[in-house]
Amino acid sequence: MNVITAKQVEELIKEGKTLNLIDVREADEAAAGKIPGAVNTPLGLIEFRMNELDKTKDYIIVCRSGARSGRATQFLESYGFKVKNMTGGMLAWEGSVE
Repeated sequence: MNVITAKQVEELIKEGKTLNLIDVREADEAAAGKIPGAVNTPLGLIEFRMNELDKTKDYIIVCRSGARSGRATQFLESYGFKVKNMTGGMLAWEGSVE
């Protein structure tokens, strides 16, 4: 599984990179604060919404601690998507939230 740290994600955002972030936490968790620009798609809906994703793009998957995003990353990888799990999740995130 490909991984990226919260600090690396923060640096990419500071550099002005356009990132495709998918937050797989439940809606109420994401509503309490998510990485700016992240799209909230709860883990239980990933299978049903993966048709909305583009296999030519790179995605970074985020959750609270890295466990749910790890499962989502493995699942999407098995269908040929280019994904990275943000290790440590939002617990490791020190950047701004929306």
